[in-house]
Amino acid sequence: MGTIVVFGGRSEIGVATAQRLASGNRVVLAARRSDDLDPQRRLLLDAGATDVVAVEFDADDVSSHPALVQSIADDYGPLEAAVVAFGILGDAARAETDVEHALQIAHTDYYAQISVITLVANVMRTQGSGTIIVFSSIAGVRVRKANYVYGSTKAGLDGFASGLSDALHGTGVRVLLVRPGFVIGNMTKDLMASGTEPAPMSVTPDQVGEAVAAAYRKGKTEVAVPGRLRPVMLATRWVPRPIWRRMSR
Repeated sequence: MGTIVVFGGRSEIGVATAQRLASGNRVVLAARRSDDLDPQRRLLLDAGATDVVAVEFDADDVSSHPALVQSIADDYGPLEAAVVAFGILGDAARAETDVEHALQIAHTDYYAQISVITLVANVMRTQGSGTIIVFSSIAGVRVRKANYVYGSTKAGLDGFASGLSDALHGTGVRVLLVRPGFVIGNMTKDLMASGTEPAPMSVTPDQVGEAVAAAYRKGKTEVAVPGRLRPVMLATRWVPRPIWRRMSR
């Protein structure tokens, strides 16, 4: 029996991924209000988890991260996989002028991610095994004006995870970097309610979970979701800036 940890235990993508990895394993859900995770717990037990444990986790309180990660390793290790799935979308228009809001997005979506991922990597280096699943985004492949604050955090996280993956080569620890397109779910429901149409090749949390689990079992280090998004990501790098600037999405 191994342990799957989900940092961001309410994340639809995180739970959908853990569902596909849960069978025969213990799952640790790390989230705020950890006593209120019954729906997620039931989903994972139904998926075959041997046990589901909830622990209190505040992503923004980075000073609490070292003790939390170490306690999870001590109490439930060795860790088979860590799904780092917390984050906020924020208000793109507000973030353009509201410094505090822009910094909050950067803190949660980049700074806090580095904290958790580095600490988990240290634990896994010591045990000589494990996979860290990191969620980047198509938004970070080439940052667009429509959500450049959020996109810039994903671009930074993408670079960080890619470099970490290379640094961990040969240690027995793997980084699986996930680049999904627009995800239709709780995180984007306010956008949808405001009339924003889903981007082409949008996906659901379950589709992301399926793709991540398949890539995990194949030993991959990167996966685009859906797969046909990969050539689009490559192509965006070559769009001339004057044209890119005029694209709303």
